Formats: sequence, C-alpha cells, structure tokens
Amino acid sequence: MGFGGTRRPCCCRRGASPRVGSHAEHGNQEICVPWVRNVRAPGRRGASEAVGSHAEHGNQRSEARSTLTSKPSKKKKAAAAANPNERVITHNRKARHNYTVFDTLECGIMLVGSEVKSLRNGRVSLEEAYARVRDGDVWLIGCDIAEYVEANRFNHNPRRPRKLLLHRRELKRFAQRAHEKGLTLVPLQMHFKRGLAKVVLGICRGKQRHDKREVMKNAQAKRDIQRQMMRRK
Repeated sequence: MGFGGTRRPCCCRRGASPRVGSHAEHGNQEICVPWVRNVRAPGRRGASEAVGSHAEHGNQRSEARSTLTSKPSKKKKAAAAANPNERVITHNRKARHNYTVFDTLECGIMLVGSEVKSLRNGRVSLEEAYARVRDGDVWLIGCDIAEYVEANRFNHNPRRPRKLLLHRRELKRFAQRAHEKGLTLVPLQMHFKRGLAKVVLGICRGKQRHDKREVMKNAQAKRDIQRQMMRRK
C-alpha cells in the first residue's frame, strides 16, 4: 500500500541477497520488493518553493536598502578621484559671496580628541569664523565644532579659539597682509589630508553691494550661455 491507500506494483526477482528482506532465508526464494516512486513527504511539500520565495524577498530587501542609501554627488566623486588622500569636511559658502579672495594658504590646526571625532562626523560650521594674528600666532575664532556625545564630561567648548599651525615665513607674510587696511583672514574650507585636519585660510576683502550684484549678474550670464550651448548640442 502507498500513500493515500493506493496500491503499488511489486517487482519479484530470484536470487536476491539475504540482506534485502528479513524473509530471504534461501538463495532461490522469491522476494517481493515494493516499487515506490520518489514521493515527497506531505510535511516537506513546497520547501524548495518557500526557500526560493525567501531568497527573492531577501533580494528585494537588499535592493530597497541600496536605493534608500544616499549616493555621492558628481562633485564629491570628482574631488575624491582627483585627490584620494583628501576628504573635504565643510566649505564656508558665504565667504566667496561676501569677500574677494586675494590669496589662500593651507595650514594645520590644534584640536583635541573629541573635536576630531566631531569633524569626522561633519559637525562643524565656518560661517561665523575668522582668523586673527595674536602674540605671533594665528588663531581661528568663531569656528563652531559641535560637542561629541560620547565624550561625556571630557567634552570640549564648541566655540573656543583654536591655534593654527603655519611656517614662520608664511606666518610673517600673512601677518603683514592681515594688518593692511580692509583685509581680513577668513577660513574657506576644512578638510582631512592624510588623516590630519587642515584649514584653507584666505586673505580677503569685503565686497560692497554693487560688487555682489555684479558677481550675481556674471554668474547668471554664464548659466544662460551654458544652457544655450546644451540646447544646440
């Protein structure tokens, strides 16, 4: 009898080995062995289909997660390809709009451990920051580096003055120009270079209103020219 009460055919053979059945006592005795197909047990039915469905759901979840992750912009990709050892932390966006930049210089900065960890998370602002020469050193003032949550009571003051590291020749040149009338030292960018925090300092002069309007007109004209060129292509 098979599954569900159905009869299964038997195939009889002579001279089978005694190990085949318990009734095989003599070599010439006929032994009936039931012929049964490879029937899947009822409890295991659909196991492979279930595994396949779980795999499909897993692939769909991984695809959904990959689509939800933010993709880096083209500018960030180009910057990373140009200099793989340099990672930009933040830009001072208002500096180029409010000031005319005459010269720039990359300098180091003295930080504590919690400040470095906050920089790696990108929690810094240069919008209200400026540099000042004091006692033969250059200090960064007004730079807001947020507190690191896991530092607890060993945290830092977010807006404390921070010393910038320059060579003596660079320090003399910048100090002389900083004392000129109408010029100021403004941080333009902060980035990591080979694991060290760097600040790009600029010698700038504040723009007047008509200067800002002129810059905006020129930028709009450039955008219009680019649009026309793209349409012709």
